[in-house]
Amino acid sequence: MTAGRCINGSLGAPETMIDKLEFVIALARERHFGRAAAACGVTQPTLSAGLKQIEETLGVLLVRRGSRFLGFTPEGERVLHWARRIVGDQRAMRQEIEALKRGLAGHLRIAAIPTALAMVQTLTTPYRAHHPGVRFTILSRTSSEILALLEDLEIDAGLTYLDNEPLGRVSVVPLYRERYRLLTAAEAPLGDRDRVTWAEVGRVPLCLLTPDMQNRRIIDRLLQSAGAVAAPMLESDSMIALFAHVRTGRWASVMPAKLAATLGLTDTVRSIPIVEPEAAHTIGLVLPHREPMTPLAAALVAEAKALAPTLQSED
Repeated sequence: MTAGRCINGSLGAPETMIDKLEFVIALARERHFGRAAAACGVTQPTLSAGLKQIEETLGVLLVRRGSRFLGFTPEGERVLHWARRIVGDQRAMRQEIEALKRGLAGHLRIAAIPTALAMVQTLTTPYRAHHPGVRFTILSRTSSEILALLEDLEIDAGLTYLDNEPLGRVSVVPLYRERYRLLTAAEAPLGDRDRVTWAEVGRVPLCLLTPDMQNRRIIDRLLQSAGAVAAPMLESDSMIALFAHVRTGRWASVMPAKLAATLGLTDTVRSIPIVEPEAAHTIGLVLPHREPMTPLAAALVAEAKALAPTLQSED
C-alpha cells in the first residue's frame, strides 16, 4: 500500500466489499468526498455509490451529508471501526501468503517523533541485513499524528513516547529512556558546568521544538515544575534545524542525550545533564493491536526486542 491511498479500488473494476470498506477509511482520513475518491483511485460517484450500498446492506446511514462531508453517524463510526479491523486483517493475510510464497519482502512504513528520528536506523539497518527484500519509508510526525496514522492503516509502526500521554489500543515494545541535556557553547553561561538544574535552564535563551510536539510539552512541564517558563527565542518542528543552530555556538537547546550523541557535538558545544528533577521518558515501538501481526511488523518487533537490551544498558 502507498501511504495515503487505498489498495483495492481501481477505475473500471467492480468494487468488492473490501473496496467499499476502504472507501469508509479513506473518507475518515480525508474528510472530503473528492479527496477520498482520488485516494482510492475511483470517481466521486463511484465512492458515493459504494457508501450507499453499505448503507443499504446494513440498513443504516453512515454519513451525515450536506454540500460537503459533515461527519459520520454513530452507526457510521462503528462501521469505521470494523472497516479498519477487517481491511487491516485482509492486508495482513495477503502479506503473510506472499511471504510464504516468496520470502519476506514488501514495504515497511515507520513514523517517528523528531527526537527519535535518528534512532530509527538502529532498527532498519539490522532489519535490512536480515530481510534485503524489504524497502522502507520513514516519516517525521508528532506523537498524535503517529497514532492517527496507525489507526488509519497509513503506517505499519511508529517510534514515540510510551509513558507520557495516552496511547490507546496499540502494541508496544519499550526501547530506551529519553534523558535530557542542555546543549550550549562552552563559553556561554552554564557552559562550564558538569550539570545544571531545570530552574537554571529556564534562565537561558533557548531554541526548542514547536508546542505541538510532545517533547516540547514535556520540557515545558519540567521547566514549570522548577518555577520557570519556556520562552524560546526560536522554535522549529525539526531537530536538525535546532541542532544546526546549536552547532554555531551561539544558541542553546534542550535535547535528548541519545539524539545529541547520534548527531555529534563540536569542540565548542557541550552536552550537560539536567537535574533537579531528574527526568526520563520511555521511547518505544508502537504497532496496531492485531493478532497475528503482519510478517513485516512481526520481523520489526523481533529486531526491536533484540535491540532493546543494548539501548537500555546504555541509559
